[in-house]
Amino acid sequence: MKNRTLYLMDYCLTPHRKFPHAGILCENGKIIAVGAASAFEKEAGLEVIDLPDTYATPGIVDTHIHGAGGFDSTSAGSGTSEITLMSRTLSSHGITSFLPTIVSASREKMFSAVSALSKIIQNEHLSGAVPVGINIEGPFLNKAKHGSQYEKEIRAIDLGEVGELIAAGQNQIKIMTFAPELDNSVKLIELLLGNNIIPSMGHSLADEQSVLRAVDAGARRCTHLYNGMPPLHHRSAALTAIALTDDRIHIELILDGSHIHPVMVDLACRTKPKDKVIGISDAIQGTGLHDGLYHVGDSEVHIDKGRVTTLDGTLAGSTMTLERGWRHLIAFTHLKNTEASACLTYNPAKSIGLDNRGEIHPGKIADITFFDSKTNSVRMTVCQGNIVYDSQGIYNNSAEIKI
Repeated sequence: MKNRTLYLMDYCLTPHRKFPHAGILCENGKIIAVGAASAFEKEAGLEVIDLPDTYATPGIVDTHIHGAGGFDSTSAGSGTSEITLMSRTLSSHGITSFLPTIVSASREKMFSAVSALSKIIQNEHLSGAVPVGINIEGPFLNKAKHGSQYEKEIRAIDLGEVGELIAAGQNQIKIMTFAPELDNSVKLIELLLGNNIIPSMGHSLADEQSVLRAVDAGARRCTHLYNGMPPLHHRSAALTAIALTDDRIHIELILDGSHIHPVMVDLACRTKPKDKVIGISDAIQGTGLHDGLYHVGDSEVHIDKGRVTTLDGTLAGSTMTLERGWRHLIAFTHLKNTEASACLTYNPAKSIGLDNRGEIHPGKIADITFFDSKTNSVRMTVCQGNIVYDSQGIYNNSAEIKI
């Protein structure tokens, strides 16, 4: 007897195609067919989950997120909280895959965090969103653009330290942010690329020549465009301008509506090739929790009505999860729904070499997010073929984890 699940919905964004009155057939944690609902026949052992007034997208992939549900990635080595909290919180918001992201800290703390996260990724089976790698934001940044990160923890490029982090990461590190104007930046890029790690430019005051030198060396990503770098200026070109106009570069956009003005989000989406735009949350430990004081690495931040700042008022990440980023991207830009969906699913997955996710297609892992057709709120999250969140609590008990 076959053991398959057929999901039926108003329509499906694959994300590149839109199937009206769609069905998605899954078996053993993978998608085996997608198309018009009328093309599927009932069979023995088939479970049919009919979700009227909903639409489906690939499971959302967040490649830059520091924490959620009380878990802080930079403190992963301390054992004071569990990544299960983050996993379950994110799944209740439609996220199925994520890169826990650490910030600049002491050499020992960063090593400990990377080591702990790599073990979690390889050994822990979570009941919600799945960590698929590690993102390291720092510590080789420009101190003048440290943002909410502790300036005292930012330092010159040390290739020996990078080697230690790579070893601790056990092939799980996917991205590292650095400032391309620093000495030895090209050697850093070469070392990262040699270990299948994406060099991402950010927290930088690099001039045009420094940026282009880094891009030519293989740095093809820009960390949270517009933030942590010079603003656009009509008489000079720095990282912001080069990242917008060089088609080789993937750009990250924080889609909370506070870090970037909606018009500037639209400008980026009009300027860049559609497959080079990656929506991120930059969310922190307090995401999904009440307002108050929280920590990102060694920095203390304050959350007030969803706005995250350091005690001196500097923006310090967000508490937005990317299902809200999806709504913002639709509202802020001229992107088609298929293009906007790709910015949160297919594009981030492909950018980090995650070829088995980010798309509703036969053979891909069954990571699917279902949205209410009227409100665009998350109705259900399926991760690796399992229902990990159901807002109505009809198909399992996961509604209790709603934050």
